[in-house]
Amino acid sequence: MSTPATSRKRARPQQVYERLRELIIDGRLAPGTRIVETEVAARLGVSRTPVRGALQRLQQEGYVVDSPTLQQTRPTVAPLTSEDARDLFLLVGALEGLAAFRMAAAPAPERSAVAAALTETNDAFARAAAAARPDHARVFELDERFHLGYMQAAGPRVLALHATVKPQAERYERLYVSMLEAELHRSVAEHRAIIKTIRGGNAAGAQAAVETNWRNAAERLATVVAAAGERGRW
Repeated sequence: MSTPATSRKRARPQQVYERLRELIIDGRLAPGTRIVETEVAARLGVSRTPVRGALQRLQQEGYVVDSPTLQQTRPTVAPLTSEDARDLFLLVGALEGLAAFRMAAAPAPERSAVAAALTETNDAFARAAAAARPDHARVFELDERFHLGYMQAAGPRVLALHATVKPQAERYERLYVSMLEAELHRSVAEHRAIIKTIRGGNAAGAQAAVETNWRNAAERLATVVAAAGERGRW
C-alpha cells in the first residue's frame, strides 16, 4: 500500500487541474475565494508542485486571478461580473456559430438527423422550463445537450477553444439559472430558429441564429447578475 507521500508524488498535474477547475465551475470554490497552495494540496492529497502548475494554467484560462488587494499577490477564484458574463457568452456564441455554420452546410440526410435530435431535446427543454417547479439541474442539462447537438460539426481547433471557454460560462449558468426561469421560453424559441436554419441548409442563418441566442442570453444573464449582485468582486 502506498503512503500518502508516495501518492502525492504520483499525482499528475492534469488531474489536479481538472479537479480544481471542477471545484470552481461547480461553485465549491466560490468566486473571490483566495487559494492557498498548501491548503489545496492537503485537500486533494497531492504535493504543491502540481497545484502550482494547475493554478498557473487556470490563471491563463481566466478561472483564477491575482488578488490586487494584498501586498503579496495570491491566486483568487475569478469573480462573476456582468462584463465578464457578456464577454464569455459572446465568445461561446462565436465558436458555436462556426459549428452551426458547418452543420447547416452538411449533406441533407445529416442535417435532417441532427435537426430531429435537436427538436427532441428542445421539446424536452421546453417541458422542463414550463414545469410549475422547474428542476434547474435538468434544465441546465437539456440546454447543454441541445448546444452539443450541433458542435459535432466543429473542427478540432474550435472544439479545443470551446472546451476552454464554455466551462467558464457554465459558472454563470449553474449559479443563476434559477433566476432566469421567466426567460427560458425565449431560449426555446431561439433554439427553434437554430433548428430551422440547420434543417434548411441555411449556413449563414444558422451561424447568425446561434450567435443571436448567445447574445440574448448574455443580456438576460447580465441583467440578472447586476440585480442579484456580482460575486467575488473586490
